[in-house]
Amino acid sequence: MLAPFTPASDYVPSNLDASVWGNLEPLYTGLASRHLKCGNCLERLILDRSELDAAVSEVGSTLYINMTCFSSEQKHKDAYLAFVEHVEPPLKQASFELDKKIASSPFAEQLDAGRFGIYLRDVKNAVALFRPENIPLETELSKLGQEYQSIVGAMTVVFRGEEKPLPRMAAYQESTDRGTREQAWRVVAERRYAEREKLEAIFDQMLALRHRVAKNAGFANYRDYMHKAKRRFDYTPEDCHSYARGCEQTIVPALRGLDAQRASSLGVGKLRPWDLAVDVKGRAPLKPFDTAEEMVAKTRRLFDRMDPALGEMFAMLSRGVDALNCFDLESRKGKAPGGYQVMRDRARVPFIFMNAAGVQRDVETMVHEAGHAFHSLLCRGEPLLAYRSEIPLEFCEVASMSMELTAHAYLDEFYSPADADRARRKHIESLANTLAWVATIDQFQQWLYTNPGHTQVQRQGEWNKLMDRFGSDCDWSGIEHIRSTLWHRQSHLFTSPFYYIEYGIAQLGALQLWGNYRRDAAKAIGEYKAGLSLGGSRPLKELFTAAGLSFDFSPARIKATWGEVEAALAKVPE
Repeated sequence: MLAPFTPASDYVPSNLDASVWGNLEPLYTGLASRHLKCGNCLERLILDRSELDAAVSEVGSTLYINMTCFSSEQKHKDAYLAFVEHVEPPLKQASFELDKKIASSPFAEQLDAGRFGIYLRDVKNAVALFRPENIPLETELSKLGQEYQSIVGAMTVVFRGEEKPLPRMAAYQESTDRGTREQAWRVVAERRYAEREKLEAIFDQMLALRHRVAKNAGFANYRDYMHKAKRRFDYTPEDCHSYARGCEQTIVPALRGLDAQRASSLGVGKLRPWDLAVDVKGRAPLKPFDTAEEMVAKTRRLFDRMDPALGEMFAMLSRGVDALNCFDLESRKGKAPGGYQVMRDRARVPFIFMNAAGVQRDVETMVHEAGHAFHSLLCRGEPLLAYRSEIPLEFCEVASMSMELTAHAYLDEFYSPADADRARRKHIESLANTLAWVATIDQFQQWLYTNPGHTQVQRQGEWNKLMDRFGSDCDWSGIEHIRSTLWHRQSHLFTSPFYYIEYGIAQLGALQLWGNYRRDAAKAIGEYKAGLSLGGSRPLKELFTAAGLSFDFSPARIKATWGEVEAALAKVPE
């Protein structure tokens, strides 16, 4: 059953159209002008504000869902941009006024510190960072992000006489015919490369705007600003560099060792980029499902076996909740790339977006995004929006990445026993690339924003250095220009700056949970659900502890954890 909830407040009309600022302004003004007489009054203000913020957040999420599901339709672009341009700017100013009222209230210290401590900490942090002059800059950044999404979402290729969206081309990378793999890889890579000047121009504008945001807020660079803005109270930029060193020492040698084994098995002197996904024994590509409906049915059975409560939650999502659809799963022309889960905060109903093409990675994406949805649903009864929607991302990704790993035991829902082993091995081997890629992207961002004013040539040079440091053992001769722009495909760099180290931290947490699961499945899943049910109401380290995990991403932890991964991998047949 879904966690029941009662709206925290009746302050917000049930029929409010939150896409129009004129409808929202009197409600926010009413809160800002409210006279407070006691701690209970302040608590009521916080709850009323929470429900109003949820209504606005839900409209923004719905408009974003529509824009990404139908990225080629102008009406959805226009509706989303109207929200970005006409609602978000005054909302930011109104939110600041409320943050300031709450943070400076003499009654704040009367609130239960155990209940409101994290909330007040974050409100005070937001007040310290707010600058009105940054509002138009942030609006422009949102518009540039939407432009990036539109360019990438519109990309298609003609392959063997048929027009295909780029996600549909992934299946060809598993073809046992090397010529087919190369042809498919090149046509996609060159299609992306054809947009490089547009994407570089967008990124240059983003860099300049983000640097201005940081300077306006009193920071030397955007890296330091974002570390504070992302509420990274439990670790520092130096810890991120330590993670990178740990990957360099342990993960990169493992990754390149796996590459050497792959090259030997394939009988090639050196791997090329189109050799990284094909089965090393020449077996046909894994085919987990033919349609999205089949994928959903099999995933439901997987979760039923893993844990009945998770299975029931997934079943509810597949049917839709409170007349709201929860899935858009298949790849198609005119749909934005990638995958995500977003919560519609007033109805408290998740939505999962992905681009399924019938490959094993789709199964991993499905259970990954389902993990995010479980997180949203397990803390659905939390009255405070902040504790439902501002959960530390380092822990949010534990919720999703853990499901990728615990799903291993149930891949026979998709495959024969032999193919299930292939899928398990493929995923475990990919973890080395995941951890190394996180280091690459995070170190790239560290450099980008601590070196403002750099040129495109310097940026390309730094990227190539990082690829040399963390990349796979792959031959890029003749296609170096593609390697130099691989970062264009990582949407986080454009739309979610500094959101990436979280994946590395969370992957190490998820690997711990997987180890716990292999030792005692029921206990591990119980701790998983207990941690997720806390939402963001506890400090990050306490959330890890509640889930039975250690918050640690040091070189020593990376080495120890990877040793366990290699031991597990040794038990899985090729």
